[in-house]
Amino acid sequence: MWSRQALLAYLWVPFVALRNQTPEQITIPPDAVCFKIAKSISSASEVFYPGDPSYEKGISHFAISSTQQSRCVVEAGSPADVGKILGILGKTNTPFAVKGGGHATNPGFSSTPGVHISMSRFSEIKYDAVSKTADIGAGLIWDDVYAALEPLGINVIGGRITGVGVAGFTLGGGYSFKTNQYGLAIDNVVAFELVKPDGTAVTVTHASDPELFFGLKGGLNNFGIVTKFTLKTFPQTQIWGGAITNLESAIPNIAAATATFQTSVTDPKAAIIMAYTYEAASQQVIASQLLFYDAPTPPPGIFDDFLAIPSIQSDISTRSYLSLVQSSQVNAAPGARDLYDGVPILAFTPGLSDVLLNETMFWGAALGNKSEIALSYAIEIFLPSIYSHNSDKTAFPPVRNIPFKPFNIAYSWNSSKFDPDFHKAAVDSAAHIHKAALAEGQTQLVHAPHYPNYAVTGTPLADMYGRNLPALRALKARVDPNNVMGLAGGWKF
Repeated sequence: MWSRQALLAYLWVPFVALRNQTPEQITIPPDAVCFKIAKSISSASEVFYPGDPSYEKGISHFAISSTQQSRCVVEAGSPADVGKILGILGKTNTPFAVKGGGHATNPGFSSTPGVHISMSRFSEIKYDAVSKTADIGAGLIWDDVYAALEPLGINVIGGRITGVGVAGFTLGGGYSFKTNQYGLAIDNVVAFELVKPDGTAVTVTHASDPELFFGLKGGLNNFGIVTKFTLKTFPQTQIWGGAITNLESAIPNIAAATATFQTSVTDPKAAIIMAYTYEAASQQVIASQLLFYDAPTPPPGIFDDFLAIPSIQSDISTRSYLSLVQSSQVNAAPGARDLYDGVPILAFTPGLSDVLLNETMFWGAALGNKSEIALSYAIEIFLPSIYSHNSDKTAFPPVRNIPFKPFNIAYSWNSSKFDPDFHKAAVDSAAHIHKAALAEGQTQLVHAPHYPNYAVTGTPLADMYGRNLPALRALKARVDPNNVMGLAGGWKF
């Protein structure tokens, strides 16, 4: 049964055509579009309206600032139905969104006031022992994937914190705890099941369409809707790791330990993320390190400097990969507003550590009366060889001969009144950090790209895709000549 509102909207359709639109592209109210979709899709899919729990689940994001009230939620359940949905949205010129895990922090990137497509029914996890690959549905979060693969003793290159979606993470690049060993997530995709903007469902491989395969590896949602990824798998034992939290007084020792780790540890199984965080409630800066070793026990000496520093909290242990991921809580403040930004970094240095600490303290104080919860600055230490695991071109990164590291700025606050303040602060802070790194002599950063999954709204496309941008725009014109995917949010070519 359809709501009275939806039925009336559908009956009103014949009266809303505008004189300057063709019959093939008639703008009609989104409620009527929802009704049209509901009448067109198979029983594998379903449409939900405001007030239904499935609607609320469909539009929700880990950051409330990324959630919008759509006219309906469509849970698509098959590639054929996704094709029908795209056909209707394109012909009616209806804004829409596609949500996988809902971890996007840029408003409007996976939310819309129009038609919201939830990918949650694409939840397949299928392992092929012969090819050593796994088919992974685009509606899953990495927690689900790790839980399913763990009993098989295998793993894939995926997210490092709980709640991150498979689709956005992979289509944007994907840095993992195992990236030192195997590269980015996109370097380990062997096939995409894609519904193109014209509604055609295809399997995209390097052999079938090398240009589109290139574009999907970092090009996010510009070329259609991915419903399934085929990923390389790797053996997985228990791992060693966890989080350590220290008071501000320990930061000089932590900075020294991080710099030493960066220059002396070449074991690809080892990885760390180190962050300075300003907590508004206590008006204090704390330091944290997320340590990882891809075996039950690390060799002596790798992490000794960190373990020797007095801490206020530590959960280091031998554990499952899933256990480590689920211990990393980034959405500990329900209902918070969040944004990410980031800049590429070549090296973590004592001088840069001072800059990061100053940024943490300055902006923590400056935003303290604007419903601030926390500000975090996190450096991710990788080996210089991480981009050598794939000789094929990918949309991201546009260069593989510069050993840049992703750097993440994460802000959390409560009131939408201050959204512009936090956005401007993140942009200004990122620019200051980038300028400081250049002043230190990290001049290759002029040509290093920003990571699309961290970049804040307003980041120029050229800063992320560099010299690949002309080819990506040409590919976009070929695959989506009517710009159907332009009706959805995100980075647009």
